[in-house]
Amino acid sequence: MTLELDPATDLSFTRTLAVPRGLVWECWTRPEHIPHFFIPAPHKVTSVDIDLRVGGRFNTTFDVEGNIMDNHGVYLEVVPEEKLVFTDAYSEGWKPAPDPFMTAILLLADAPGGGTLYTAIARHRSPESRTSHEEMGFFDGWGTVVTQLEAYAKGLAK
Repeated sequence: MTLELDPATDLSFTRTLAVPRGLVWECWTRPEHIPHFFIPAPHKVTSVDIDLRVGGRFNTTFDVEGNIMDNHGVYLEVVPEEKLVFTDAYSEGWKPAPDPFMTAILLLADAPGGGTLYTAIARHRSPESRTSHEEMGFFDGWGTVVTQLEAYAKGLAK
C-alpha cells in the first residue's frame, strides 16, 4: 500500500522492523503498549485513551521535563494490520481543533524475508507547518519512537 506524498507538506520514512506485523499493530492499537514507545525517552506518556474506530478518540498525555501536554485526536482510517491514520485536527465527536498540527499515517506490510515494513507519514496543512515539524526533529524523534517500538515489541514476542 503506497500513498502519493507531497514533498511540500509531508514528512515520511520507511524502516524494516524485525517483529511481526500483527505485533506492531497490537502495540499501536492497545493502550497498555503506547507508553512504552510513543515518545522518545526519557519523556513519558502518562495516559492513553483509545477508541479504535473511525471517529474514535486517540488521546494521550505526555510529560516532557515536567511540562504536561494533552493531545486529543481521532482515527480517520483503521485497516487492521495494514493502515492506521489519526489526526489532531479533530477531537471525538468531530469537533474541530483550534490549531491542528498534523495527520499521522502508519502503513504496515510484510517485509521480504520476514518482519514488518513500517512507513510513517506526517501530513501537514502547510509547508510552514511541515518545515517547523522537521526543524523540531521529526526524523530523530519519530526514528527514536520506531526504534523503541521495535525493542518493546521484540520483548513481547519472547
